[in-house]
Amino acid sequence: MRKVLPFIKPDYFQGVYKTLFKESGKYVGKYNRLPTRETLQIELQESNLQPEMFTMAMDLVPQLFSEEPIDDEWLLDATEKWCQDRAIYNAIMESISIIDGKHDTLTKNALPELLQKALGVAFDTNVGHDYVENAEQRYEFYHTEEDRIPFDLELFNTITKGGVPNKTLNIALAGTGVGKSLFMCHVAASSLVAGQNVLYITMEMAEERIAERIDANLLNVPIDQLDKMSKDMFTTKVADLARKTAGRLIVKEYPTGSAHSGHFRALLNELKLKKQFEPDVIFIDYLNICASSRMKGMGGAINSYTYIKAIAEELRGLAVEFDVPIFSATQTTRSGYSNSDVGLEDTSESFGLPATADLMFALISTEELEQMGQIMVKQLKNRYNDPTHKKRFVIGIDRAKMRLYDVDENEQTLTDDTPAFDQGAMAERFKEFKL
Repeated sequence: MRKVLPFIKPDYFQGVYKTLFKESGKYVGKYNRLPTRETLQIELQESNLQPEMFTMAMDLVPQLFSEEPIDDEWLLDATEKWCQDRAIYNAIMESISIIDGKHDTLTKNALPELLQKALGVAFDTNVGHDYVENAEQRYEFYHTEEDRIPFDLELFNTITKGGVPNKTLNIALAGTGVGKSLFMCHVAASSLVAGQNVLYITMEMAEERIAERIDANLLNVPIDQLDKMSKDMFTTKVADLARKTAGRLIVKEYPTGSAHSGHFRALLNELKLKKQFEPDVIFIDYLNICASSRMKGMGGAINSYTYIKAIAEELRGLAVEFDVPIFSATQTTRSGYSNSDVGLEDTSESFGLPATADLMFALISTEELEQMGQIMVKQLKNRYNDPTHKKRFVIGIDRAKMRLYDVDENEQTLTDDTPAFDQGAMAERFKEFKL
């Protein structure tokens, strides 16, 4: 009972069987044990069943209780198969009502998701990891190389142990104009060149503007020179690039603040159905201007902490569901914009976002770094590696070609994370203190 009850829905039953299941479920929920024949009969007598339904139910009750021993393993397998069959049947019947235009809420776009959920019905009989008995599996897990999406930037691979794993949410924190979209466009471009399928969802800029940035990166042409290229040269460069990679890149635009994880899920299912496209990595530009699928807007009843945290949780859930890493970005606060050493406390709107993210790092630009063609990266949270290792480092930035690159080791001057005090001046200042 305890193994299968969480997976069985009342919708799997019809007529009097649904009534019997509901009455049994009420008893289990209240007393945490199976009802006896007598208690089930009494519960049925106290329910407001029509006479014909009541008679059928009372006749069926004795058949539910047997003194003969039953093979539990067989019963579990048979019940799972029955639940799968009922789920598929219900999904097909609901699909027919959608096709006929009789469904109140769902449209034809929901058909793939309905059938996918029905086909995915299964009992999860795993009740946890036994520390002693599962030691061998744990050892194998430690020595299994996890699938990761690598960067083309050496220090990012260092801090993530070779790239970001699937089922993760990775966040770039930066002020306006510092380079959030540039970073995501660069990583999207490098992933495409590496043969990955890339989905870039934008709510800030038009699809063509994102593609323009990726063109500047991949075609090695300054962004302000793209419109001056001849059509033949442009198509030749794109064709050469297509021959070098097996990956595909799709850019999808949504209106600002109107799309949420439900729209992204429908898009992923539609791309798989219509274009046979399944992304290896997803970029969402950017998280704060997404909507939440669970909460209705920002009408005053919901504070920004709760709302942004809900969006982050939904996007991470999407990453887990589709087994991909998701990259997104967030703004700094007003004080963080002019801060040369951004921290987690400078995350705008919600501190719940860094609590949900797997990797979070700040992109920091100062006048000095801008003159050197560099941008600082500071780790804020890292579930893949020790965040104090290479906590700060710099990478090169070419804004004309929307590109990032590694800099020489001798240019990495941000290795010391402790405040640098003038100890002589400090000693003079506090010489009168007695310990």
